Amino acid sequence: MDLALLRTFVTVHRAGSFTRAAALLGLSQPAVTSQIRTLERQLGRPLFLRQARGVTPTTIGDELAQRAAPHLDALVEIAESGLDEESGVRTLHLAGPPEFTSLRALPALAPLTTQGLALRTSFSSNAEEALDGLAAGHHDLVITTARPRGGLLTATPLCDEEHVLVAAPRWAARLGHTVLREGHVVLERLPVVEVHESLPLVSRYWTAVFDSRPATAGTVIAPDLRAVLECAVAGAGLAVLPRYLCQGALERGEVVALLDPPVPPLRTYFLVVRTGTLALPPVARAHEWLLRAAADW
Repeated sequence: MDLALLRTFVTVHRAGSFTRAAALLGLSQPAVTSQIRTLERQLGRPLFLRQARGVTPTTIGDELAQRAAPHLDALVEIAESGLDEESGVRTLHLAGPPEFTSLRALPALAPLTTQGLALRTSFSSNAEEALDGLAAGHHDLVITTARPRGGLLTATPLCDEEHVLVAAPRWAARLGHTVLREGHVVLERLPVVEVHESLPLVSRYWTAVFDSRPATAGTVIAPDLRAVLECAVAGAGLAVLPRYLCQGALERGEVVALLDPPVPPLRTYFLVVRTGTLALPPVARAHEWLLRAAADW
């Protein structure tokens, strides 16, 4: 079987589209379509079902991808390591949420740069986009809060992130003990600082703690949790933040926790790779290093 055909097939499978696969491979779309048809004729079975937007693999297509993809990735690693032999450096392409990646993952991986590993980082708060990029070969390792489905991507739990409802001390003093008595009814009178108009963190917290949806709107929207923290410190309103991010501000008294629920809301982070690529040294080293570091998080 022609390896070029298999490479095109795996790229289409990961990209979910002939058009995106063509762009990744540097080919025309008709050339990609022709190669897939040739492979289907050789196998005597259809590999994809054409949809209005992209393609969906058949059962045979999924089975072939799961068997072929790890070996193709290993061949790419062999080729790239040969190109890197002169410098002795191998490159890992990492993607993840900007805050967690900046404050947790990159500092944990930094020691590997003295051991011949180069890091290239992409920030993405959109889990679906990050996983699509991983499947398409743009990334080697993705940190995300979404567990992928299917067999082409493999996810390993990394750590749990505790969420804390915080505000500047003046807001806490104004509320007093009414939060404990009246709960979210009182909290909804406060301005809110969030990362998106849909209030994803506040909504998740309200659902977990109050079993309801927040009847409020964001006052300040900033698509970076570090900016949300700074706004909360400045008194712009309440915010829901990961404890690792706001722990220092809590200890300094810049913000206070408005509630201390018996079961705090948690969110799990996963390390995700293309299935089979943990056999590649750069991916395996970074994966193991992050899991070890996460034991102290």
